[in-house]
Amino acid sequence: MSKEIIARKITGQVDMEKAFAVRKQVFVTGQMVPIELEMENNDVSTHFLATVDGEPAGAARWRKTENGYKLERFAVLEIYRGLGVAQAIVNAVLNDLPADASIVYLNSQLQAVGLYEKFGFVISGPEFEEAGIKHYKMVLRK
Repeated sequence: MSKEIIARKITGQVDMEKAFAVRKQVFVTGQMVPIELEMENNDVSTHFLATVDGEPAGAARWRKTENGYKLERFAVLEIYRGLGVAQAIVNAVLNDLPADASIVYLNSQLQAVGLYEKFGFVISGPEFEEAGIKHYKMVLRK
């Protein structure tokens, strides 16, 4: 039986709190990222929530930086992994970027590199650590 996966931009406080709860579960509880680091830049970001059959399942955001448009905080609750939630939310975020978004980048945890490569991102630079987790900077090739 297939599940209904919906990923969309957040427009209200209730969905924002659901997205933050997903991120807290994945990053703060699951990966031991300090809450202050996990929540920084929330006020200057555009946020997204993914649901599976109406239940919160994933979250992400994008923000404009001095280096271009940065995609961040992609998180999927463990029980919803492998269903296509991550792909749906990456699509939603990419489709929401402004038309003038010529430079789009993200910092991918090592295990997610393959996901982003499917969307045209390529590794740009050496492996590095952020919040004690290994990452690669990836840039969208247009």
